[in-house]
Amino acid sequence: MNTDESHMEAAIEQARRAAGAGDVPIGAVIVHDGVIIAAAGNRREADLDPTAHAEILAIREAAGVLGGWRLPGTTLYVTLEPCAMCAGAIVLARIPRVVFGAKDAKAGAAGSVLDVLAEPELNHHPQVTGGVLADQCGRLLTGFFAARR
Repeated sequence: MNTDESHMEAAIEQARRAAGAGDVPIGAVIVHDGVIIAAAGNRREADLDPTAHAEILAIREAAGVLGGWRLPGTTLYVTLEPCAMCAGAIVLARIPRVVFGAKDAKAGAAGSVLDVLAEPELNHHPQVTGGVLADQCGRLLTGFFAARR
């Protein structure tokens, strides 16, 4: 298993925890110098907060760990392609690299519906790698929603 897959496994564990708490199973971790410094799963239901996406929560945690709103030298791993809100936060936090699992054909903002992370008018453009453990990430989501129907 390579490093990206290993870190994505950690994000998948966060997604599983979110599902266990009744939230959509999306997880994120932020790595700095090879070490996970922040980890979160979606908490929209638990927090009654539409902005409590895994990426946003992990970014907040990482900013606290690093002591500033800029997150240089970090990589964000997330199980689902970031939405427009999360992509905007990634740009604002100056995260240099984003790795996601499954594509999001309905709300993805890293190339599926929009491409906020590559928008030439913005002042930051992270390197993006998609499709890491995509099948495993996607199965979490399809299983979660199938069980709710």
